[in-house]
Amino acid sequence: MFRVFLVDDEPFIIEGLYDIIDWAEAGLEIVGHASNGQKALDALQETSVDILLTDISMPVMTGLDLIRQARTVHPDLKVIVLSGFDEFTYLKEGMQLGIENYLLKPINIQELKATLHNTVEKLNTFEENRQVQAYSKQVLKDNTLHRWLTHQIAPLEFYERADLLGMNLDRAYMIAAVLRVASDADEVFECISNKVQAYDWITAFFDMDGDIVLLAAVDDAGRGRTDLTALLEQLRADLQDRPLRISIGSVEPLPEQAGQSYTAAKKAQEYFLVYPELIMIDYTELAMNQDNRKVDFSIIDWPVYAKLIIAKDQENLREQIQNDFKRIQALPGITPHDFQNIAFEMIIHFKLEIKAIRHTEELDAYNHAFHQIRSAVTLEQLETAILEIAHTTIGFLISDVRSPIVQQVLKYIHQSYAEELSLKMLGAHYHIHPVYLGQLFHKEINETFTEYINRYRIEKAKEMLKTTNSKVHVIANEVGYSELGYFYKQFKKYVGISPTDYRGLL
Repeated sequence: MFRVFLVDDEPFIIEGLYDIIDWAEAGLEIVGHASNGQKALDALQETSVDILLTDISMPVMTGLDLIRQARTVHPDLKVIVLSGFDEFTYLKEGMQLGIENYLLKPINIQELKATLHNTVEKLNTFEENRQVQAYSKQVLKDNTLHRWLTHQIAPLEFYERADLLGMNLDRAYMIAAVLRVASDADEVFECISNKVQAYDWITAFFDMDGDIVLLAAVDDAGRGRTDLTALLEQLRADLQDRPLRISIGSVEPLPEQAGQSYTAAKKAQEYFLVYPELIMIDYTELAMNQDNRKVDFSIIDWPVYAKLIIAKDQENLREQIQNDFKRIQALPGITPHDFQNIAFEMIIHFKLEIKAIRHTEELDAYNHAFHQIRSAVTLEQLETAILEIAHTTIGFLISDVRSPIVQQVLKYIHQSYAEELSLKMLGAHYHIHPVYLGQLFHKEINETFTEYINRYRIEKAKEMLKTTNSKVHVIANEVGYSELGYFYKQFKKYVGISPTDYRGLL
């Protein structure tokens, strides 16, 4: 609701204004009133207001003086003037101040209602434009930071954009933190963004995977990490009703190595599969633990594994795993725990390769592999688990020839089909032109974006008609149709009969 403040030196006018308008129905809320301009100005210093209804002729401070000074506090304030004087001078000066209307007393209720309605429409349009501008700026910020951290933008171009976007990165070191939420990421991001605005050394953005990233620019590496950890703990406490997994990257010098901190934080996120009981994982602590192990993970030639996975080479990947297991087994002092840790590391690398290629998590498969490794009691069982997940990893690539962006869009649709979806929104989300996205989607799916969404939603509606007793209008809303008539039309188009008739046949 938009907020209204009333000003008049006649008490019965104030009382009447409270009563003659259904403010809630108009989308408005009266947040206060005053009997003269000075009292009103004092109140406006402390109160957020969208619309000011004020008399012109009042003691202490006139309505026109109030408007001038109130605009210094609330520059976008909408003003409606009430006056008992049909004076051209007042009207002219009021218009110069940008008022919405000049209403004469006694007040014409219908004219006041119409003025309020038009003012609310203006405020709605202004708010929508403000949100679009803020969203566009955030998309540019997200894209710029992602390109910088993944070495896809020249340093000079990055710093020009960073300055334009008001990002403060003029410090000695960078520490990245990645926050992953299961749902409502936009809402969580807005909450986090609001909370970190007070910290000029923190920059927040969304990366291409939909993770929330905080970049801490600090001068003192040790204190910076301590301060960032404390801030993350506070955010976790504030958002304790939301499942939130936090990973912290390494401390790296700005600007050259900042991307390494981000990469480390992203990799640390994968270790929640190994340590599901944790809420926060620090990559530096992981690295220290690995340094203390008897087996150095660098004995595995990870680039070779990556090449074999990209090439979808099942046979040679299997042979590479078997040879590495034999080689590691022959090392002096090797323990079962060392072998288990190597197996965990292999799975994480497989998962990261799949994510880089397909932009999907495939959590079920990799969770199953981790469970097999935890429960393995022999070296043969460990090796079998790794060979199975390697086979599955290649299988994901063989069975899917779609482009990564279309895979991401399909995943988004399947998770968020009940929400309002459009090529424009998804194009902005994935930083791709909506027209090109629509063409690519049609080419690979053999169906337009709109056709696919409607068909998918109708299939979900059919499932609900079969498995629940929910009313048809409830099901329509839950699968993404706010208009019941349009839902009936689409259902009949894809199924051939109405939802009611379909349920009657079950």
